[in-house]
Amino acid sequence: MSDIQPIARYSRVAVLLHWVLGLALIAMFGMGLYMADLPFSPQRLKLYNWHKWAGVSILLLSALRLAWRLTHRPPELPEAVAGRMPAWQRVAHHATHHALYLLFFAVPLLGWAYSSAAGFPIVWFGAVQLPDFVPVSESLAEVLKPLHKFSAFAMAALVLMHIGAALKHQWLDRDGLLSRMLPERA
Repeated sequence: MSDIQPIARYSRVAVLLHWVLGLALIAMFGMGLYMADLPFSPQRLKLYNWHKWAGVSILLLSALRLAWRLTHRPPELPEAVAGRMPAWQRVAHHATHHALYLLFFAVPLLGWAYSSAAGFPIVWFGAVQLPDFVPVSESLAEVLKPLHKFSAFAMAALVLMHIGAALKHQWLDRDGLLSRMLPERA
């Protein structure tokens, strides 16, 4: 008989939301980096519109993910894992997750506010015009643009830390923690 306890997994919905949002954030950050340096052109305008559509979609996905998280308690860290983690790692674990959830909302809302302040409406998927988040204001747009950029880079840094921590648990600690968030095999 084995002493190894099975690790409590996240629900299928939580796993799906995690991976869809994670991949969307990585794609969105890459798109943002690429389009920011393009010269003014129809291609750049098209990418900016796609970026806005994706931002609104990520905002809605984030709201769905937060609602799921608030109504479906995630599994606790396994005792064997938590017991080996120094206190600073447990604090970093929780702080990173809380900061990511904050940025899931802050980044797209700052982008929406910037777009509104700059006088460029968001027409989601070219079909649904969203209301302006703030009034048109060149001075406000100048404040919001770097805030959107800084918060996006902060989220990218936290995503990289999150990935790094997951890989550390998988390859160095070999504690099976990553398996809690992987899709189940049939």
